[in-house]
Amino acid sequence: MANRTKDIWNDDDGAGWAERRSGRLRRFLVFFLTLAAVLGVVLAAAYRDGTGFDVLRRYLTYGGSASSGEERYRYDASPGSRFAVLGDQLVVLSDNSLRLLNKDGGETWSAQVKMSVPALSQGGGRVAAYDVGGRFLYVLDERGEVFRLETEEDEPLISATLNAKGMLAVTAERRNAKGAVTAYSADMGQVVFDMTSDERFVTEARVSDDGNTLAVVRLGQENGVFVSNVLLYDLREPGKIEPFADYSISDGLVLATGQQDGRFVTVSDTCVTCASYSGRVEASYDCGGAYLRSYSLGEEFTALLLNRYQAGNVGRLVTLDAEGEELGSLEIHEEVRGLSAAGRYLAVLYTDRLVVYNENLQVYASLRGITGVSGALMRPDGSALLLSAESASQFLP
Repeated sequence: MANRTKDIWNDDDGAGWAERRSGRLRRFLVFFLTLAAVLGVVLAAAYRDGTGFDVLRRYLTYGGSASSGEERYRYDASPGSRFAVLGDQLVVLSDNSLRLLNKDGGETWSAQVKMSVPALSQGGGRVAAYDVGGRFLYVLDERGEVFRLETEEDEPLISATLNAKGMLAVTAERRNAKGAVTAYSADMGQVVFDMTSDERFVTEARVSDDGNTLAVVRLGQENGVFVSNVLLYDLREPGKIEPFADYSISDGLVLATGQQDGRFVTVSDTCVTCASYSGRVEASYDCGGAYLRSYSLGEEFTALLLNRYQAGNVGRLVTLDAEGEELGSLEIHEEVRGLSAAGRYLAVLYTDRLVVYNENLQVYASLRGITGVSGALMRPDGSALLLSAESASQFLP
């Protein structure tokens, strides 16, 4: 029988051990140098345009094996469905269901609902799902429901917003008044503001990202001119419902409010207005008589699609910073089916392709040959979701 023992002190194997050690060292050096080269490319790209870190984020989140066009989420077809990205999950709201779908295609949470005009808004890692003109509102995070609200029969919902801390502001009708606003703490356990408007109609409200100020949008007329008025309230003084400042947006209907770089940003049909939390209008971008065809109000910048005529596809795509200055401008001569801004990116869905631009409207990536796609959702890491009637697939640049 062969001798299976080995004398490690007397066997003459020093040379073989040295060779094996040298081989391992060489392999380690090759790995280290390759890793350093990859990181060097990523850091160089990040230094150049800020997108390199997003490449690394996408690789770590979706893996090197993930590919564009991969179907990630499935849902029931419904013409009125609304969608929102919540981390790596997808919120799907239809007239009869609210679902939170995880990245593996499974269901994290769901509920049966009944909504006539479903709507979604998001902020602070949460999504608010509600029925415009209805009575029910749900707030979700990545684990599921965190808050539910049911209003009275004669006090239907108008709008809901979430700030960067997840604080909720709800606008609703109220009996014998022209609207009301209620704001909740970040844990949804406390009402921090409640106000009834008797003079003008209230359309939207939003808590500042620092949690100290509430902006309330009201509609009215002054000297025969249509005016949107923004009132500011101090949330650090509980029980006080008198505004400490206000500003007006003349001859404009406010369509959306948001926040960028410590400023309230409002998009109206005639202009974009940027104001400080103290109520001082710091910048305004005039649409110059062009027709606002579409817009996307992101956390970093605002995108506007301005048409030269009421009908047709001749127009201009512009992006604006928090100071109302143009970051980029692009002439458009074809149909744009949707805009979606997130992070430093803008997804533009054309008839035959998806183009992802950076905030300066330079092409970052594109995908041609898309069929059956009805919408697109940009994600802050530079990836996008392509929405079809019954499923969503991802696009990884």
